[in-house]
Amino acid sequence: MIEVSGLSLHYPLGAGRIEVLRSVDLSIAAGQRVAITGPSGSGKTSLLLLLSGLERPTAGRIRIAGAELSGMDADALADLRRDQLGIVFQSFHLLPSLSALDNVALPLQMAGRRDAFERAAELLHRVGLGDRLQHHPGQLSGGEQQRVAIARALVHRPQLLLADEPTGNLDDHTGEAIRTLLFELNEETGATLVLITHDPEFASRCDRVLRLHDGQLHEVTAPAHALPV
Repeated sequence: MIEVSGLSLHYPLGAGRIEVLRSVDLSIAAGQRVAITGPSGSGKTSLLLLLSGLERPTAGRIRIAGAELSGMDADALADLRRDQLGIVFQSFHLLPSLSALDNVALPLQMAGRRDAFERAAELLHRVGLGDRLQHHPGQLSGGEQQRVAIARALVHRPQLLLADEPTGNLDDHTGEAIRTLLFELNEETGATLVLITHDPEFASRCDRVLRLHDGQLHEVTAPAHALPV
């Protein structure tokens, strides 16, 4: 599902530069659940932005589901995200003028799906917002907005889900429900999960745990050591 080789990301700083990622190599098989850990500022979010095609690397190659991202223009990358990727970042990016139901249904509407609202309502019920379908983002708490964002990322049953601290703004009970939902999606559809998390228990339930430090990825836990979900 993911093949990365020699991936580097640099930012200019005065006469020098900041090295965010340094020659990262990564291979993730379809259906795997992979947690990426590491200290704040280590480049974890930048790595997800690169994997989603929302940012371009300084050097290196990224292949997602067989597609070489460097050879794709903005429209092709947008199509890839619409059809195959689900993305949950720390900023919710909900449209304030739309209800929770409309926000979640929008990706399916854009794809011409007739079951857009039915599927959106189903996902909102599964994340515990069945009584908030017609509420707008401004009427929801931060945790509720995060759940809407997660439902939107899952609504089209993506082959690959990229999630940056998907339960970071949720209480323990809701966070556990979201963790369960993410793993259920993995089991039901074979979707690949790549999760950034600071939660050791969350990470331990994945097949692999990788740590990003000093611009490089290190394997912490191999699939054979994963704990049962």
